[in-house]
Amino acid sequence: MSGIVLLVLRLVMVLSLYAFLGWAVYTLWKDMRRQKEILEARKIPEITIQAGIDDQIESHSYSSQELVVGRDPICDFVLDEGTVSAQHARLAYHHQNWWAEDLGSRNGTLLNLVRITTPTILVTGDELQLGQIQIKILIKDMANEPS
Repeated sequence: MSGIVLLVLRLVMVLSLYAFLGWAVYTLWKDMRRQKEILEARKIPEITIQAGIDDQIESHSYSSQELVVGRDPICDFVLDEGTVSAQHARLAYHHQNWWAEDLGSRNGTLLNLVRITTPTILVTGDELQLGQIQIKILIKDMANEPS
């Protein structure tokens, strides 16, 4: 009789162990799925660059994580102006913000008429001056977007 009771207790113990492991795997799977949904919902807000060149306003919108602005044709936003360096400034999205950084340009980069020497956070409506060119930054507000 005690052999049967011991066998039943062992089976109950094994079933309990497998039930616990199944619950743990299911909980981890649900958590990973939720994290995936959060990461997929986190998108880079679109940035629009407006530059007044030769009495015309040139405007481009970007959704990439990094942009280079300058005179060089390989730049993302090309400014054909002699006072703008080949690769003048970088606009990059990280830590949930857009940042502006001067790339060692000869004439410097000004943010709202203040020279920037380190990467600086941008907000919508900011004005960058690269050489003699003024560009306006518009950042799409993702908080008010329907999901």
